[in-house]
Parts: sequence; structure tokens; C-alpha cells
Amino acid sequence: MWENYRAVVRRYPKLSLAEERRKIRKAKAGSKAARDELVLSHIGFVMWRIQTKIFPEYLKRHGDDILSAAIMVLYQKIQTYNLNYRDRKGVRKPVKFVSYIWKRIDGLAIDYIKREKRATGSYDAKAQKILV
Repeated sequence: MWENYRAVVRRYPKLSLAEERRKIRKAKAGSKAARDELVLSHIGFVMWRIQTKIFPEYLKRHGDDILSAAIMVLYQKIQTYNLNYRDRKGVRKPVKFVSYIWKRIDGLAIDYIKREKRATGSYDAKAQKILV
């Protein structure tokens, strides 16, 4: 599973904060190349987050679908990323893109499994409420 993506991870290493912000700025200005490179450099992180959140049984069955959906989320999140983020005191705080996307990726993976369980009829809402 994900062998093709592993080759992408080797080809596109992690970016420094300065490089990342420069690519986000270009992507927001309309550069498709910068947007694609930014997404490709974060696929390794997305794969790792999905693997840590999803049980292996579900990962084997749905891993490719979840990863595909997560890649689409990366493209969306580039557009909503705030390059001028400031904390409550008004101090400018540059935030790594992975810090911005990690909760959305986790939520996407969990929501996907919940939808699949509901569709197959193996989802028990009462048990879910007890666990939460």
C-alpha cells in the first residue's frame, strides 16, 4: 500500500518554514507548480497521520481512499492558510503548515471510517456516546 507515494516522499523532502511560506505565497497568487510542490512535500506527513489514527484493518481496506481525500484537503487548506497570523497579543507567529493541517487530517480519517461503518450498518451510536 502507498508504494507510489513513498517514492514521492523521497523525491520531495520536508521544507523549511521560510521555503514553505514562500511556496504558500506563490500558490495563493496562482502558481500551480508551487501548490503542487507544497502538497507533494507534505504527503509523508499525511501518510504518517493516517497510519497513527486508523486501525490497520481499516487502513488496508480504506487507506488509499483516505489518502486521496487528504490530498484534496491539502489543496483546500493552502487557500485558507493565514500567512499573517498573529496571536492574541498581536504578535506575529509564523505557523508551520503541518501544524495548521494535522487536526483536519485526523478528523478526515476518523470521519471516513465512521461513514463507512454507518454505511455497512456496523456503527453503534450508543456505544460511540459511551466512549466519548
